[in-house]
Amino acid sequence: MHCLTTTAEVAAFCQRLAGAEYVTVDTEFMRETTYWPKVCLVQVAGPDEACAIDPLAEGMELDPLYELLSNPRTLKVFHAARQDLEIFYHLMGEVPAPLFDTQVAAMVCGFGEQVGYETLAQQLARTAIDKSSRFTDWSKRPLTARQLDYALSDVTHLRTIYGKLKSRLGQSGRSPWLAEEMAVLADPKTYAGVPEDAWMRIRTRSSSRRTLAVLREVAAWREREAQRRDVPRGRIVRDEALAEIASTPPKTVEDLSRVRGLSRGIAEGRGGEELLAAIARALALPEEDRPALLLESTLPKGIGPLVELLKVLLKLMCDQHDVAQKLVASTADLERIAADDGAGVPAMHGWRREIFGEQALKLKRGQLALAAEGRRIRLISLAEPVGGGDDRAPGPEVTVLSQRLTEN
Repeated sequence: MHCLTTTAEVAAFCQRLAGAEYVTVDTEFMRETTYWPKVCLVQVAGPDEACAIDPLAEGMELDPLYELLSNPRTLKVFHAARQDLEIFYHLMGEVPAPLFDTQVAAMVCGFGEQVGYETLAQQLARTAIDKSSRFTDWSKRPLTARQLDYALSDVTHLRTIYGKLKSRLGQSGRSPWLAEEMAVLADPKTYAGVPEDAWMRIRTRSSSRRTLAVLREVAAWREREAQRRDVPRGRIVRDEALAEIASTPPKTVEDLSRVRGLSRGIAEGRGGEELLAAIARALALPEEDRPALLLESTLPKGIGPLVELLKVLLKLMCDQHDVAQKLVASTADLERIAADDGAGVPAMHGWRREIFGEQALKLKRGQLALAAEGRRIRLISLAEPVGGGDDRAPGPEVTVLSQRLTEN
C-alpha cells in the first residue's frame, strides 16, 4: 500500500502500467465549499500493483496520470463512474476511454438497481469493506495508514469484480449491451453542463412560459457566477430566491433588494446589474422562444391504465432477462411509449427494444396479453389483435388460459 507524493513517482508508476490490459480507478474528493470537485486522492491499480496518488502534495503534476487515462489500449475500470469521469473531464479536457463501469455491468448482469461497491465486493470478491474511513476528510494531511488502506480497497477488489463481471457478460453475450452504456459515459456531452439548462433543476409551481423564461436566464447567470467564483450555487443565490424572482420579476435594484434570500451585496452590486439584465432579456423574448414544461396533462386522457400495464410488462421482461428495470426504462419513458409508438426513448432502441420495446408495442396493438396464473404473470400471444369494441372471440391461446385458470 503506497501513496505517491511526487510527479516523478507518478510518472514511473504510470509508465509501469502503460502496457496493462486494464487499470482500476477511483477518486476521493470534496465539494462542500466549491463548485468544481476538489480532488484529494486518486487510487489506481493495475493487475499486479496499486498506488494512491496525492494531488495535494506540493509540486504535484498529474500529467502522467492523464496520459495513462487517455491511452486507448488500456481499459479504465470504475464503479459508478459518472462523478469520477466528470472530474477527469474537467481536469483533462477529455473523458478517459475506453471504459468499463462495474455498477452498470452489474445491472446488466442482474444484480439489481444501482448495486453498491460493497455488495459486489462481498458477493464477487468475497471480502468485506472496512467502512470506518467512509466519511473522512480527505483534504487533511497526513493521511493515516487506515485511510489509505480503505481508499486502495476501492481499486484492489475492483480488479476481481471486473474480472468476474467481464466473464459473466461474455457467457451471456451481453457485452454489446454494456458497450452501448459506455458510449454514453464516454461522450463529453454527458459532462459539459450548459448553464441555460440549469433552470430545469429548480422547482417552480408555475408553468407560465414567461416565468420559465426568467427562471432560465437568472439560473444561467447563477451557474456562470458559481463557476467563475468556484463556490456552490447556493452560496450565490438560493433556489427559492431564483423562483421568487422568476414569478415576480424585479425591475429595479430596489425591487431586487426586497427579494427574500438575496443579499444586498448582490442586489446593489455587479450581480444585481447582471440579474436585471438577464430578467430584461427573458421578458423581451417572443412567446415561441420561451421554454415550456412537458406537463403530465399533455398526455392523452385515459392512458394511465396502459402505463400501468407497461410497468408490469417491464418488470416481467426484466425478471425474465435478469436485468435491472432502471437500466431499461423509467416511468416517464413508459408514458411516452404509451402515448406514441415512435417515442424517442432508449427502450425503443438497441438491446432494450429487443427485450422490452417490441413486446411493449405488441401489448399496445392487442397482439400480446398479460394474465395471472396463480402467483405468476404470463405473457399470452394473441392470434388476432383485440380492438376496442371488437366482438370477435378471443384466440385459442386465451381460451386455453381461461380454462386453466378456472381449473386452478
